[in-house]
Amino acid sequence: MNRPLPSNGLPVGINIDGVLVHDGLPVPDAPTRFAWIREAGVFDYVEKNIAPGEDFAPYFDWVEQYGLPIGVFGGIFCAGRDEALMRWGLRTGGRLGARLFNMQLFAKQADGQPLSDRQVADCFLDAMAHGSAAGCLPALEVHVDMWSERFERVEAVAELLARSNVALRLTLDHSHLLFKIDNPDELALSGLQDADDGGRSLLSPKGARSFYRQWLERGWVVHAHARSVAPGIPGNPAMRRADGRPGRAIQYPFVEPGPGEFHRPWQEEDLAVWKSALRDMLAWRQAYPGRAPGQISCEFIPFPDYGGGARYDIWRNNIACARWLRTEWERLGSQASLG
Repeated sequence: MNRPLPSNGLPVGINIDGVLVHDGLPVPDAPTRFAWIREAGVFDYVEKNIAPGEDFAPYFDWVEQYGLPIGVFGGIFCAGRDEALMRWGLRTGGRLGARLFNMQLFAKQADGQPLSDRQVADCFLDAMAHGSAAGCLPALEVHVDMWSERFERVEAVAELLARSNVALRLTLDHSHLLFKIDNPDELALSGLQDADDGGRSLLSPKGARSFYRQWLERGWVVHAHARSVAPGIPGNPAMRRADGRPGRAIQYPFVEPGPGEFHRPWQEEDLAVWKSALRDMLAWRQAYPGRAPGQISCEFIPFPDYGGGARYDIWRNNIACARWLRTEWERLGSQASLG
């Protein structure tokens, strides 16, 4: 049995939802997924989301059996409904050994009213209080369908938290920004419909005012997800969302799909913007280790907005992405040592 590769300063994990071939085949059970991750030898930890009704007691044994920690725990929450679940998740994450709790927070409350910046800040303060007691600190993920899809709100929430002497903690997933470039409908959902450059100055790695660069510079990003996208793709016609709309295009294969495995022609050059953004973040982490994400989880997954309905190998893409991250990390480190 191969042991995971040493981190060499860059812990790389995987969201357990991505440990499958594709959603047209039976989903492996959790012990099988742990075994796959262990055998791959490229992941340092597992990221796990709360699944309704799931018994988490066996995870303690699987962590021990396979030598794979639950490095990140988390879930999706609705204010006014899920506070107890969030607090349970923080406690359970701490018991599982996770030191970070990734939180997606819907843009609307349980009563359908929009969630204000003040309410987002209060939710985070509550999570910080309970997470500190559990040894599992929260991070708010910048994510579609959540309060943070209006990216300018991130700074507003950070300013509110600063008044309580609490620093904002973010999970950065570049895919949720980059896929919107040159997509008018997606730009409008983020309030960027008037961007005259397709959103590049605020979303792309070349943008001097890019949101994610500002977040890195301010030290808010404590965790990251890695999932490649290609800008300007209209959506995922292979699977529909629960409301009947086609899925969004927040996943573009990292590895070339076989014939008929993806709904559109694949070109490696379409990965260039995403790869540039990830290299940018890796370089930032080497230069400022105290103000950059502590780890990166590969997150190629099924579901309508991602790889749902496609037939390319999601697991293979996660492994390839982990290897690429490690290679880029070593390359950047070698360049730095040469001066």
